[in-house]
Amino acid sequence: MELLTGYGLGSVAIFTVLFILLVDLMHRRQRWTSHYPPGPVPLPVLGNLLQVDFNDMPYSLYKLRQRYGDVFSLQMAWRPMVVINGLKAVREVLVNCGEDTADRPPVPAIQHMGYGPKAKGVVLAPYGPEWREQRRFSVSTMRNFGLGKKSLEQWVTDEAGHLCDALAEKAGQPLNPSHLLNKAVCNVITSLIYARRFEYGDPQFTKLLKMLEENMGENTGLFPEVLNTFPILLRIPGLVDKVFAGQKTFMAMVDNLVNEHRRTRDPAQPPRDLTDAFLAEVEKAKGNPESSFNDANLRLVVSDLFGAGMVTSSITLAWALLLMILHPDVQRRVHQEIDEVIGQGRSPEMADQARMPYTNAVIHEVQRFADIVPMNLPHMTSRDIEVQGFLIPKGTTLFPNLSSVLKDETVWEKPLQFHPEHFLDAQGHFVKHEAFMPFSAGRRACLGEPLARMELFLFFTCLLQRFSFLVPDGQPRPSDHGVFTFLVSPSPYELCAVTRGHR
Repeated sequence: MELLTGYGLGSVAIFTVLFILLVDLMHRRQRWTSHYPPGPVPLPVLGNLLQVDFNDMPYSLYKLRQRYGDVFSLQMAWRPMVVINGLKAVREVLVNCGEDTADRPPVPAIQHMGYGPKAKGVVLAPYGPEWREQRRFSVSTMRNFGLGKKSLEQWVTDEAGHLCDALAEKAGQPLNPSHLLNKAVCNVITSLIYARRFEYGDPQFTKLLKMLEENMGENTGLFPEVLNTFPILLRIPGLVDKVFAGQKTFMAMVDNLVNEHRRTRDPAQPPRDLTDAFLAEVEKAKGNPESSFNDANLRLVVSDLFGAGMVTSSITLAWALLLMILHPDVQRRVHQEIDEVIGQGRSPEMADQARMPYTNAVIHEVQRFADIVPMNLPHMTSRDIEVQGFLIPKGTTLFPNLSSVLKDETVWEKPLQFHPEHFLDAQGHFVKHEAFMPFSAGRRACLGEPLARMELFLFFTCLLQRFSFLVPDGQPRPSDHGVFTFLVSPSPYELCAVTRGHR
C-alpha cells in the first residue's frame, strides 16, 4: 500500500512537471521562427527571469544589445518581451507602428490599488476609448487651467520664488537640494489638481512626499517582476500589504485629499482645478455605463498625474544642479546669458527661452545625459508587426529602450559625456535632434511634456539667476553616475548655494 501510495505520488509529481513543461513549450512554439528576434536561451518555466539584473536594467539591456543586436527578445516565464534599441528601430516601433504598439501589458502587481474594468487610470490604461477619453480630458484640462497661458506660468514662477527663498535661508551651508526640489515641483502639480500649495514645513506635505518616494521604489526589482509573472502569488494573505505598504498608504492619502475636495466643491461655481473638472464629468456621466468618468477612476487618474507630474521633473532638476557644480564653466556661461537677457530686475519668463539658446541647450543636455527614464514604460503589440525585418507577434510586451537613443553613439558626438554643444549649431543657435526623446514618442508620449518643459526652464533659470552652486568645501567631487530604481536619480550629493546679488 505504501509502495502504491509512493508510486502514485511520484506519478502525480512527474505528470505535473511534464504538464508545466508542455505548457511552457506551447507558449514558446509560436515564437519558433527565423523571423522572431534573437535572445538568450530561456530556462523552462522561469524563462530569462534569472538572467536579467532587475536592479540595473539599463546596463543589463546594454550588455544583451551588444550580443543580440538592436532588436532582441526575452522570456519572463510565459510572457514574451522584445527590447527595441537605437533611434531607427525605436522610431519605427513608436511612430511608424504607433497604432499597433500603443497598448499596455497587464500589470497584476498594481491591481490592489483599485485598477479594474471601470478604473484604469491614464498612464497604464490599455489603448482604447477609455484611455483616449482620459488622456483628452487630462491634456485639455491642464490647458484650460493655464497650460501655455500666463496663469500656470505664474504658478510655476511664484513657486520658483518660494524655492529660492528657502534656499536663501540656507545660503552657504551644505545641503542636499532634492528635498526642496521635490516640494517645489510637487506644489505645481497640487496647484493643478487641488488648487492649493503646501508650506514646505507642513507635516502632511512631508508625509505625502515620503509616500510618493516609497511608492516609486516598490515597483522595481526582481520581486515585483515575479509577482507580475506569477500573479497567483498575490493571493497569499498579507503579502500585498507588506510588499506595497507605501503604495497603499499613498492611495489612502489621495483618497483623503479627494474626499476633502468633494466636500468643499460648489457645483454652481466654475471648476477650481482638475479634480473639480473630473467630478463635474462624473455627474454628467451618470447613467452612461461606457464612460470612464467614475469615482474609482478619479483616484487613479489623480495618482497617475501626481507621480508622473512630480517625480520626473524634480529628479531632472536635481541632475541639473549636480551637473552645474561638476561643470562650473557651463554654469558661468548660463549665468552670463541670464544676466544679458533677463538681468536681476525681474523673474524669468517663458518668452525669454527663445533668446537663450545656451541655457536651452544646457537644459536639453541635462535631460539627455541624465536619461532618467531609460526603459520607458512597457508597450504591447495589438497585432503582428514587423520591425527591422523581425516578426513580433500580437500580445508581445515591448520595451523601447530610450537610453539607447539618448546615448546612441551614431547620433551624438560625445554620448557618454555632458556636452551642451550637442544642441547648438556652429553659430550658437539652438537645434533639437530627433534622437532627443526623454518624453518618449508617438501616441503614448508623456502627456505632461509641455508642463515639464515649462517647469525645467523656469525653475532652472530662477535658481541660476539668484545663486551660484558649488561643491561644499572639504567634500569630494560628487559622482555623475545615477542610481536606478525605475527612474535614474543622481547619487545623493550636497552643494552650497551662494547668493549672486541683490534683486
